This record gives sequence, C-alpha cells and structure tokens, in this order.
Amino acid sequence: MELTTLHHQLIDELRDGLPICPKPYQALADTLDVSEQNVIDALNQLVKNGLINRFGMILRHREMGYRANAMCVFDVPDHLAAQIGQRMAALPYVTLCYRRKPVAGIWPFNLYCMIHGRDQITVRALIRHMVARLELNDVPQKVLFSKRCFTQRAGKYGAAANITPFQKGAAHHEPA
Repeated sequence: MELTTLHHQLIDELRDGLPICPKPYQALADTLDVSEQNVIDALNQLVKNGLINRFGMILRHREMGYRANAMCVFDVPDHLAAQIGQRMAALPYVTLCYRRKPVAGIWPFNLYCMIHGRDQITVRALIRHMVARLELNDVPQKVLFSKRCFTQRAGKYGAAANITPFQKGAAHHEPA
C-alpha cells in the first residue's frame, strides 16, 4: 500500500490517540480539512493493510474507584483455548482476555483475563463465578492481583523507536 498525504497526516494526528470528544472522526476531519468519510475510509485502509492493528481505549479504573485488579491465568488444553477464551471474554466483568504461548518448564499458562473491581472480595467472587461457569475448577490457574500501577498510555503510532517498555505503559502484576 502506498501511503497518501492523508494517511501520513492521520498517523501524525493519532500519535496521542483519538480526540476525546463525541465525534472524534469528525474532529480529525476538521483538523485535516477533509470530510469525516475521508477520515473513516483512510483509517479503514490503514487497518486493512495492517498499518494500524486496532483501536482501543484506556480507562483509568483506579480513578473510578476500581482498586482491586486481578490478572487470572489458566493452562487450558490448546484445542479448547479459543472456545473458552470467547466464552470468558463474553462475561460482563472480564475487561481483557487473550491467549499467549506458554514457556515450557517456566510458565505453563496460555489463557489470560483481567477482572477489575472495587475490592478483592468482589473480584474473588467474580473469579469463582467465572471458574464455575466455564468449568475450569480442575484447570491449573493463578490469580495475580496488582500491587502497583504504572502509567498507562495508548499505542504511539510513528513514535520514536528508543522508548523503553516501562515508558510505553503497562500494568505491573505481582502475586497477591
């Protein structure tokens, strides 16, 4: 795909994320002096060609009173991971769900999900509900509660390559 001037302008505008407003695509269009549909079409082209892989948002959950944050990890049979992951992600209290390759002899877990709550008692009850509902009682698992939160930021498209992982922003999880 050959990038147009609009593509370059959009990538530059998106370095700090979408504008926080009711109509972010229109706001981008106004800034770039094009139509909202031109912005949407150009973004779709960037996504289709893999130059932008996803749009997401970061909720400042701690500022909203959600202080108990648990990363739940499971070692499910590989042939069931996608099915269980889809069911897990559909639960209303699961805020993040993904699959990773285990590290043989070190870390056997291949399915991860995040649950946020106002307190650990509530989060632990939600985890028990999820484990029972998805019949994961006999599956190796761990619950890792966050003890510290580092800066969280959106992906930086076109950002400098010398940024370290902690500067990119990620939650830090330690065993409870």
